[in-house]
Amino acid sequence: MRTFKIVLAYDGTDFVGWQRQAEGVSVQGVLEAALRTLDDREVTVIGAGRTDAGVHALGQVAAFSLARAIDGDTLVRALNAHLPETVRVLSAEEAAPGFNPRYDAKSKTYLYRIWNGPALSPFERRYAWHYSGALDAAAMDRAARRLEGRHDFAAFQAAGSDVATTERTMVGSRVLRIEDCGLRIYCGLPITNKSAIRNPQSALLEYHVIGDGFLRHMVRAIVGTLIEIGRGRQRVEWIDDVLASRDRRAAGSTVPALGLFLVSVDYGERLAGERD
Repeated sequence: MRTFKIVLAYDGTDFVGWQRQAEGVSVQGVLEAALRTLDDREVTVIGAGRTDAGVHALGQVAAFSLARAIDGDTLVRALNAHLPETVRVLSAEEAAPGFNPRYDAKSKTYLYRIWNGPALSPFERRYAWHYSGALDAAAMDRAARRLEGRHDFAAFQAAGSDVATTERTMVGSRVLRIEDCGLRIYCGLPITNKSAIRNPQSALLEYHVIGDGFLRHMVRAIVGTLIEIGRGRQRVEWIDDVLASRDRRAAGSTVPALGLFLVSVDYGERLAGERD
């Protein structure tokens, strides 16, 4: 048996999420169906992040073991031949036995896209949340930066979550109005992967966040909280009060899934301040 690590991208619109479920089509499910055809047996796929229904990925990482002798390039072609067009395997390589894409990850990068204009482009309707009201992107960015460092993010987790700890380390948390940085230069921000989505429209806002881990619905709850600041209903420093409260009811609403992308998963050095 050989363990493989793959990187894949997918349009999450029509999936019930990453994880296999009793009803509905999942990304994990279509991958396992494709691998069943290749390996003539049931193959379990483990993903780095369990993205929710409607959430997209530019660089999801997954792993599985195969009995069949096959090289990475051939595996990419074979999988893509059996997958729907909304899921593409970008690369495949052999990994060390026991590699776990979820627990071995050192950091993840997420992106949330907001179309902040009077009319939503029809080409963005599946990949950006439309908010037509005026937003102060500079104030949102100042608030987002206050989330950098190690904090207890309990106020931003979905109700009913069951995790050992709600502390996480964020090394990058920024809001950008795309016109501010010209051709995707990102103003020198510590973003390791540039967005694959190119759009010159000034109506587009993006929230980028890099951290050692994320709670369920955490990014979407943060964006909903930043929106309250951007529309002028709360001051920038309010986000400190939300963090300190550890109460989901103190934060903003959870924004829709369609604007959220898992950009990349990193397996290099641990982030500064990250605990074992």
